[in-house]
Amino acid sequence: MQRINQQLRRIPTWLLYLLGSGYPAWLLYQGLTGGLGADPVKAMEHALGEAALQLLVLGLAVTPLRRFLGLNLSKFRRAFGLLAFFYVLLHLLVWLVLDVQIVSQILADIAKRPYITIGMVSFTLLLPLAFTSNNASLRRLGRRWHRLHLLTYPAVLLGGLHYVMLVKGFQLEPLLYFGGILVLLALRLEGVGRTARAYFLQRV
Repeated sequence: MQRINQQLRRIPTWLLYLLGSGYPAWLLYQGLTGGLGADPVKAMEHALGEAALQLLVLGLAVTPLRRFLGLNLSKFRRAFGLLAFFYVLLHLLVWLVLDVQIVSQILADIAKRPYITIGMVSFTLLLPLAFTSNNASLRRLGRRWHRLHLLTYPAVLLGGLHYVMLVKGFQLEPLLYFGGILVLLALRLEGVGRTARAYFLQRV
């Protein structure tokens, strides 16, 4: 694991931002050329939302991966979070501008459809995290910065719940995401984390 961590330290963070910003452009190209099927708007909306959730889960997994497996992705945590917010924002914009379009219908959907309401709450929780994900905010807020960024946990949890409620019928994938989020959050509880760490150390 030490060799892997050494290799990871050599990867510049800007490369992750570059690759991450290229994904929406690739989706747009696929949509314009027929690569996203009969309903490219819905396909793009879903792809951006799922990619955002994947990055949020990955950011949530950084600490457990380091604690239990020794894999250190800490230098990429901020990039995971900012790219996730970027994807969530695009996911929302695709829904607002390309899908629904009518302002009154947008407001009605937010009020009447629980999965949309939950998604909007999750997005709202991500806003202060994105705006304070910089060194200047960390210095200015001090300990309050760490307390503020605890909003990550409910934001990711609500994002997973949004996905579960969004799909129609029983589908395994959203449940796996939500179950993974619950496990990662549970590992942060002192007793559960201590037991899990002891288990992994025995396995190594």
